[in-house]
Amino acid sequence: MEHQQENQGKNTQTVNKVWFITGASRGFGRVWATAALERGDKVAATARTLSSIADLQEKYKENVLTLELDVTNYSQVEKTVQQAHEHFGRLDIVLNNAGYSLVGTIEEATIDQVKAMYDTNIFGTVAVIQAALPILRKQGYGHILGTSSNLGHVVLPVIGYYASSKWAFEAIHESLAAEVKSFGIKVTIIEPGAYATEFGSQASLKFADGLDVYTDFKNQFFEGLQNMERGNPEATPDAIFKVVDTENPPLRLSLGSHNLTWVRTAYAERIASWEEWESVSNAAQG
Repeated sequence: MEHQQENQGKNTQTVNKVWFITGASRGFGRVWATAALERGDKVAATARTLSSIADLQEKYKENVLTLELDVTNYSQVEKTVQQAHEHFGRLDIVLNNAGYSLVGTIEEATIDQVKAMYDTNIFGTVAVIQAALPILRKQGYGHILGTSSNLGHVVLPVIGYYASSKWAFEAIHESLAAEVKSFGIKVTIIEPGAYATEFGSQASLKFADGLDVYTDFKNQFFEGLQNMERGNPEATPDAIFKVVDTENPPLRLSLGSHNLTWVRTAYAERIASWEEWESVSNAAQG
């Protein structure tokens, strides 16, 4: 309680922060949960299966609470967030990391597959945010982090639906940041580029049934992905800690050295196109 009062209205330079992390079994979720525990923070680590995070409990004992959570089960989300709060007495950081990519062209993926991906990537994220906000408002502080992607600004073929979920993710969090600022709650969107995580594994990907007309195109696309330079995920925790420990965290944090060049090019092309058609656009004002 003393620690909670000491940090009322702020979430900066605090030792022993309390994290709530979804998707903590692998990828960035596992890397960041482990790094937070290693620096002495406390973590409510969640995953779809408890066995996938049981080793965290064995190693970090009372500093970690492992919880089973399927973010598409909204009643379970509510109960799990409450359980984490009751266990640790507060929540300093809520990190939405659960998600997966749907691989397939726009024509190939079924509506049900797209809906299922959005259930996890978007609606599951929203469910966690909505469950956590009453707690954070009552505290008068808190920091919501969301794992987006550089694909929240640019798009690649074949994973266009995944990119679309990250564009929606970005919009939701940007709106959220403005809505909760007065409550002392901060929001940061984490935007990793290409990293050598398990995100590219079969466990983190779902594939649409292929159509022969796209076979050559997809083969060329996958060949290009294989040659893409990937960052080391173990190099990322320091950047995350800088964000959660600062008084004024950014709304967006790009992870990786290639992202900004790609984003600059994409936005320059968009602006050039808008300007080229500006007279037509202006005439449509009426």
